[in-house]
Amino acid sequence: MTAPDANSPSVPGDDIVALDAVALSRSIHARELSCIEVMDACLAQIDRLNPTVNAIVAMQDREALRTLAGERDAQLSRGESLGPLHGFPQAPKDILPVAGMVTTKGSPIYKDEVSKVDAVIFERMRKSGAIFIGRTNSPEFGLGGHTYNPVYGTTRNAFDSSRSAGGSSGGAAVSVALRMLPCADGSDMMGSLRTPAAFNNVFGFRTTPGCVPYAPSDDVFFQQFSVAGPIARTIPDLGLLLSVQAGFDARAPLSRRNDKPADFAHALERDMRGTRIGWLGDLNEHLAMEAGLMDTYASALRHFETAGCSVEAVNIAFDFERLWNAWIDLRSLTFSGTNAPLYRNAATRRLLKPEAIWEIERGLKLSGEDVSRAVRDRAAWYQAINALFDRFDYLLMPSAQVLPFDAQLDWPHAIAGREMDTYHRWMETVVPATMAFLPALSAPAGFGPGGLPAGLQIIGPTQGDLGVLQMGLAYDRASGYSSARSPLLG
Repeated sequence: MTAPDANSPSVPGDDIVALDAVALSRSIHARELSCIEVMDACLAQIDRLNPTVNAIVAMQDREALRTLAGERDAQLSRGESLGPLHGFPQAPKDILPVAGMVTTKGSPIYKDEVSKVDAVIFERMRKSGAIFIGRTNSPEFGLGGHTYNPVYGTTRNAFDSSRSAGGSSGGAAVSVALRMLPCADGSDMMGSLRTPAAFNNVFGFRTTPGCVPYAPSDDVFFQQFSVAGPIARTIPDLGLLLSVQAGFDARAPLSRRNDKPADFAHALERDMRGTRIGWLGDLNEHLAMEAGLMDTYASALRHFETAGCSVEAVNIAFDFERLWNAWIDLRSLTFSGTNAPLYRNAATRRLLKPEAIWEIERGLKLSGEDVSRAVRDRAAWYQAINALFDRFDYLLMPSAQVLPFDAQLDWPHAIAGREMDTYHRWMETVVPATMAFLPALSAPAGFGPGGLPAGLQIIGPTQGDLGVLQMGLAYDRASGYSSARSPLLG
């Protein structure tokens, strides 16, 4: 097939951005679309919708981006492909470093800091042919499940711009939902891939720690909570991006050597009939849930049965306050260990948001005995949830305890009349998978009261990342929820 003229697009921009990532990669490599056409279509979509939602920030020079796209076309004309992401516009989340780009972490402390190196995940995406057009917005230091910060402002929901996009990968989820990007990277410590995916009717995958190398980092030997992973509109798109991101890297000593990253893109088909699924629900009413949301989840569960699975409600005999207290201690320990110097410096301390100060002060007060107790409690929780995989192949939980809330709020202070005692208690539903080191996919679960998106976590056994995606694909085909378009798309 003759390549299209890069200077006169032959395919309407709306049709280009409507392509899923797998189809887009195929069309670029078949030379049915030029990389310049793809770049122009994405930039036009950003110009049309980003002013409403503020998802992509720190945009790069347009002519420089078109030049890079032209170079990608020239490579293909010589029969040279860099990889699955060849010519893909991408906007790395503004938390990990990207060489030559500002990495603010949503903080005025770093608003002018230009990174000198790529995080491994971005190094791999760049080598696979991605073109970095800007950054996706994140809350300050990634803290909290609502994307706003004093550097770039608030990111708004893809389905209702008066509502929260979730966080901390809120900019990434909105960019994908509104087709400004074909897929996107994110990170997750306490639901930062899962909450925004749920709020914007896309998929967000918290990978098993070590599946995707998390480096450079000063705490590579203690990197057990924050993970990097993909956000996409379909499971095959999720697998395509993850096939690039995943795999061993010696700079990340906890990364896994025996994974086969290509399987994420090419081994998703699986007959799920007979699969046993346990529904953890609201943890026997431990979790506060917004009115009507459990009914939305109940409707979503039926689609697993359509796919041939059996679904059984199950309770775990565990003290969830014990789990929560262990979690907030280990989280504060991790955050304070990295950021305590900012707290001790009066000039930078005044620029920290209250939630950051709260985390650091808690972490600095912890004793060795406190940390040891939290580690033991975490181990006990792992054994309790791991025992369920003797009876079930996968577990399900809500991705969020609330529907997208007013974007003007800092965070939900109460759910169904129950006061939230910390800034992140309203996100407690994502803690069980994080604390147990388990892979968890947030998949669209339909729309709750008011027509706002909801999401459901599919949780797999230890290092069962591929199986989670396979289950997600079968569920998505049965439910069809992911095909719902945002009204902002017109």
